[in-house]
Amino acid sequence: QVQLVESGGGLVQPGESLKLSCTVSGGIIGIYTIGWYRQAPGQEREVVALISSSGSGDTTKYAEYVKGRFTIARDNAKNTMYLIMSSLKPDDTAVYSCNGEIIEKSGHMYDVWGQGTQVTVSS
Repeated sequence: QVQLVESGGGLVQPGESLKLSCTVSGGIIGIYTIGWYRQAPGQEREVVALISSSGSGDTTKYAEYVKGRFTIARDNAKNTMYLIMSSLKPDDTAVYSCNGEIIEKSGHMYDVWGQGTQVTVSS
């Protein structure tokens, strides 16, 4: 079974940094688009950043509110995706989840979610 597991969340002060990781395991043969989403208390889940492969390299897309502060990257050899977060703000407080379009050994593509990791930004 394909599984996505996030790690790296925690409590930080405003202006500090965190690095989140998402590891994909199971019987997979490929990953197309994978990204980070977040959900604050009482709010709907929203996209933070996406990354996909292309012949020219990785293509990334960021939400406007994280441009210049967050960087998304992936290591295909390790089946791991990262979100490097800097200049964190209290408004960044949320549960961060990874989601990927994962190609399973059967050849089918599945939309898979991790369970999330809590990021809290507070003084």
